[in-house]
Amino acid sequence: MMKKVLILHGWGGSDEPHWQWWLANQLKEKNYKVSFPNFPNRDVPKLDSWMDTLKKEFDHFQPDIVVCHSLANILWFHFVHQYKLKELDKLMLVAPVSKKCAIKELQSFFPYPIPNQLNAKEIIMVGSTNDPYLSVEEAIELHSQLNVGLKILENAGHINAHSGFGELSCTFDWIEKESLNKNST
Repeated sequence: MMKKVLILHGWGGSDEPHWQWWLANQLKEKNYKVSFPNFPNRDVPKLDSWMDTLKKEFDHFQPDIVVCHSLANILWFHFVHQYKLKELDKLMLVAPVSKKCAIKELQSFFPYPIPNQLNAKEIIMVGSTNDPYLSVEEAIELHSQLNVGLKILENAGHINAHSGFGELSCTFDWIEKESLNKNST
């Protein structure tokens, strides 16, 4: 049975040409079950309404794999801190946001907890050497606090469409690798 992949967008969404939109389509072509919900008020998000949306989607869809970008990482930290969840096969945290974020529209998400448990068997965090929302030093500190794998991309900005990422093949490859490993056992 193909895995279910839940893709969670950040502030402003991840419509075409964002790599999350690309990833959703790549996964569908390979017959994965994909959920890519739109969170309400994505330009002026509120933690409570995003948490409600995620809870409903998570309970209904019951994903095996979750892929977060930007503010969705912070949403996930709040989510696993508040709810006891089934363990995922994989979790990918792409371009989390600094604890020091001072963007007015995002303040309901801050401060955020550093969860003791991210509820996944395999976790990777992906950062960039020049992300305006999380320095390399902060990425290394966060990865250490979370005790997860870390991949740093060179000069990838916030790893979004604005930074030139309409495609991010390492995300698809990582999910496929996992799927191939599961099918070979």
